[in-house]
Amino acid sequence: MLHIVNKSSLQTSALASCLRLAKTGHALLLTEDAVYAATASGAAASGVAAAVARLKVYVLQPDVEARGMAGKLAAGVTPVDYAGFVDLVAEHPNNQSWL
Repeated sequence: MLHIVNKSSLQTSALASCLRLAKTGHALLLTEDAVYAATASGAAASGVAAAVARLKVYVLQPDVEARGMAGKLAAGVTPVDYAGFVDLVAEHPNNQSWL
C-alpha cells in the first residue's frame, strides 16, 4: 500500500494517523508541506525518523526544492520526481491519501 500525505505535521494529525496505521513494508510518500517532516530537523518530531525502519519513505523532490529543503533530508528518505511518483502509484495498486 502507498500512503500519501500532503499536509505539514504541524498543521494536521494526518501524518501521525498514517504512521500509526501503516503496516511494515508499506510505502509513504510525502508531498507539498508534508516534506518538512522528512528533513533532518523535523524527522524525529514528526515520527518519520522512526518510520524509516519499517516503511519505505519517499518525498516528492520538486516540493522539497520549492521549499528550500534540498540537501536537508533525513537518512532513509528517498526523493522521487513526478515520474517516480507515477511509478510508485503503478507499483502499489492500493493507495490512501491522508487529508
